[in-house]
Amino acid sequence: MVKKIKVEKSAKGIRFPGNWCFCVGTGRLGLALQKEYQDHLDIIQKEIGFKYIRGHGLFHDDVGIYREDEVDGEYRPFYNFTYIDRIFDSFLEKGIRPFVELGFMPSKLASGDNTVFYWKGHTTPPVDYEKWTQLVQATIRHFISRYGLKEVLQWPFEVWNEPNLPGFWLNADKKEYFRLYSHTAKAVKAVHPDLKVGGPAICGGADHWITDFLNFCHEERVPLDFVTRHAYTSKAPEVTPHFYYQELHENTYMLNEFRQVREVINQSPFADLPFHITEYNTSWHPLNPVHDTVFNAAYLCRILSEGGDYVDSFSYWTFSDVFEECDVPRSQFHGGFGLIALNGIPKPTFYAFKFFKSMDGEVVYRDEQTLIIRKEDGTYNILAWNDVMAKGDGFEKRLEIELPAAFCPVFVKRSTINEQYGNPWRTWIQMGRPRFPSKQQVSILKEVARPLIQTNSMDPEDGWLRLELTLGKNEVTLLEMTEIRDESHTYLGLDDNKVPG
Repeated sequence: MVKKIKVEKSAKGIRFPGNWCFCVGTGRLGLALQKEYQDHLDIIQKEIGFKYIRGHGLFHDDVGIYREDEVDGEYRPFYNFTYIDRIFDSFLEKGIRPFVELGFMPSKLASGDNTVFYWKGHTTPPVDYEKWTQLVQATIRHFISRYGLKEVLQWPFEVWNEPNLPGFWLNADKKEYFRLYSHTAKAVKAVHPDLKVGGPAICGGADHWITDFLNFCHEERVPLDFVTRHAYTSKAPEVTPHFYYQELHENTYMLNEFRQVREVINQSPFADLPFHITEYNTSWHPLNPVHDTVFNAAYLCRILSEGGDYVDSFSYWTFSDVFEECDVPRSQFHGGFGLIALNGIPKPTFYAFKFFKSMDGEVVYRDEQTLIIRKEDGTYNILAWNDVMAKGDGFEKRLEIELPAAFCPVFVKRSTINEQYGNPWRTWIQMGRPRFPSKQQVSILKEVARPLIQTNSMDPEDGWLRLELTLGKNEVTLLEMTEIRDESHTYLGLDDNKVPG
């Protein structure tokens, strides 16, 4: 069956929004002190260019901001900004700003021993809310001193991470989180009233928290500048020693979550407040092989295409497999969240994001598997995908697309990732799944990670450009069109027929 698409000359639309690249996630901030982390971020910013980066552990002990000195038998706070300056300097030098998550609890301030992750982030309320308030204010004042008020006013400050889960907040105590949020938001505003603060950063399945949170902030007159939530589409896991396996909901599941929470906000006392998804992915676990697949890339394309209809930003979790929630990664591919695998190998989802970077223009056509934009010069870019969750071969998709011709002739570049091309995970399996690949194997994996590139020149017919596309299973393909300015006539004696072969 062939799907036919025709873009009329009179087609008008809005500019494709950049919400999809507003922010990206990272592992805990202390990982930014590693060279490979910084190398991956260089690649991400050069090829995609996110505006903000969000990660856990600002106040974790490995960043070292909160310390205490004993003076005459009294413990006095000491704030050490050595490492966070190094981290945030590196972000800003790469053109990416921090989306600041205020958490977890420093061990010296924690009211209990509860921790989360391999790196033991403390998840209990502060033993002393006054000391917590002073810590928040001292840290933000330091940021303003170092980077300037104009810069820091552009940083969102989010309070905690997933407090609706007992693993991230003691007993998932909603009342105690609201107390933490109130103290923290007021502390932020006391530094400067124009600083932006928000929450509650809950995961899915607990949207009653958002309703209660909005009502609490309204009734108690607690500052609130934006709402945050997380979104994943995976179902209950099958757990093995080295992997989590999870079936996925359809990608519309996540889009419906975006829409429903947007409606909750619009019907609250804070109607039209900015709404940020500060984490999203397919699976919520960093040992799920789906993250390494080309299916992951194709599956997420619809969310990248339509998510901006409902939310002000949605932040992919995460940009790199330099990530340690479940211990140091045990192999080259291990199901990590990252767009980039260890050893600097781009995954298929990296290229899905890079392809979307090319979709800068006016949307003239969009459906569940296709996005067409018109650029300022009148040419078109086409992004199409064929996500197939079912097992087995086949599942090809055929398209016939007609576009008004702005130029004659037109140069067409087609970039493709699918099961065969741009799929280093497949090659790694063929290698025997080496946990710690040799330099030669890494070189091969980088070579095969690149998309297939095909080029052509096309002549319109009767003012229309007609394209026929066949997309394989889990293929993502990008067509970029440019005007041809033919200079062949300037080469005296040119005759390609005289070239041997």
